[in-house]
This record gives sequence, structure tokens and C-alpha cells, in this order.
Amino acid sequence: MATTVDLNADVGEIPGDGDAALMPWLTSANIACGLHAGDPVGMQRTVALAIAHGVAIGAHPGWQDREGFGRRPMPEALPADIEALVLYQLGALAAITQAAGQRVRHVKVHGALATQAARDPQLALAVARAIALFDKRLRWLVMPGTELERAGQALGLPLVREAYVDRGYGADGHLLARGQPGALLEDPETAADRALAMLLGQYLVTPDGARLPAIIESLCVHGDGPHAVAMARAVRSRLAAAGIQVTAPQTA
Repeated sequence: MATTVDLNADVGEIPGDGDAALMPWLTSANIACGLHAGDPVGMQRTVALAIAHGVAIGAHPGWQDREGFGRRPMPEALPADIEALVLYQLGALAAITQAAGQRVRHVKVHGALATQAARDPQLALAVARAIALFDKRLRWLVMPGTELERAGQALGLPLVREAYVDRGYGADGHLLARGQPGALLEDPETAADRALAMLLGQYLVTPDGARLPAIIESLCVHGDGPHAVAMARAVRSRLAAAGIQVTAPQTA
């Protein structure tokens, strides 16, 4: 049975101070790197916030697609271009983090880039190569059972398998597309109950109740969601009641 777990969220994506209320509940923060969302000043602010709360700093690279928030597929992208895209974003966040006296600890790919790479082995390997070229110590948060996991294993990257607190899964273990029934969970208490059950049972659950065996080492809350803070707070409460310690993964 799981006795520890990471709680991560995608942050630095929305202007303002919304992350300030979310950060105290997290152990890992995936910070937008300026292409799908965020900007240099916002990255500095979010890094400082993570440091103040003892939260592990991670990069959250995505497509160069501010208009679509990185959630529009880019089917024509070449693997070599993806390597450069990811390297660019890792370097940007690393520079800001280093200037603040810390370093980036992990990577989690955003939006449509993650969704496409989860199914496309060439895209997944392109992302994995960029991470490995930049720093092979970086832990890569991936969805279990996907091409992302397989690419990370092939290149020897340290992996952290995650499950989403506020998203639904299809029968194939991939996330349901936004807009489909069951794709988004909005009630914090229901989502927290499901998250705890998935963690304890080490499975993903589909809208019809099917259980898909999966390694789960981290739980994710989308920081741009309207119920993000309530979701994170409810999850922490459920985990504490179950005697589960919430901590960031150890990083070399």
C-alpha cells in the first residue's frame, strides 16, 4: 500500500496571485515556461513562491501556442523541432531558478504536447532526448502506460508516474478529451475520494467504474481550474486522514 505520494500542480499559467493560495498545499510545482503561458516576471514570482513554501520546482513546457493555451494539437511538428522547443523552455526556467539559488528538479509536459506524445513514440522520444540532453537527473512526471513512460525508460530518465485528481480517463488509460462526459471533475470532495482510492489501489478509474492497474507516485491538480485550491486542500485532507505522507520525490 502506498505510504507516501507527491502532490503537484501546473502553476504560473494565469496572471495574478492565484498560485499564492494553491502553493501551500503542494509538494511539487510545474511552472509554465513562457510559451503556452507565463512570462519572465511571472516565472520569477512563481519560483520565489515555490521556494518560500519549500515546494520542488519543475518545468512545464508546452507548445508555442498562447492563443490556445497550449491545448491545440500541432500534428506537423518535427521531432528535432520539439527537442529545441523543450530545451529552450527548460533553459529559461533553469536560469531564473538558478538566479534564485535553487535548481529545477523535474519536468512535466503540458497540454496537447503531452497528449500527442503520450500516443506517439517519436514525439515522446524527442521530449525525452531534450530532457536527457539538459539534465539526466531531472525527474519526468509521466502518465503510466503511455509512450511518455516508455521513452523515459528507454533513455534511463528517472520517472514519476502521476494520476490526475480532476480529470477523467478513458478505457485505454489516456485522458478523456475536454468536452467529453466525465472528462472534468469539479466537486473537490468527490475528486479527493477518487484520488485516494486510485492511490491506495494503484489503479486509474474510468467514468463507468472500470479499474485500470497503474503505478501512481504523484497526484496532479490543474492550477488553472476554478476549484484548484479546494481540490488540493481536499486531497491533502484525505491523504492525512489515511496516514499518507505528502512529499516531493527525491531528486539526485
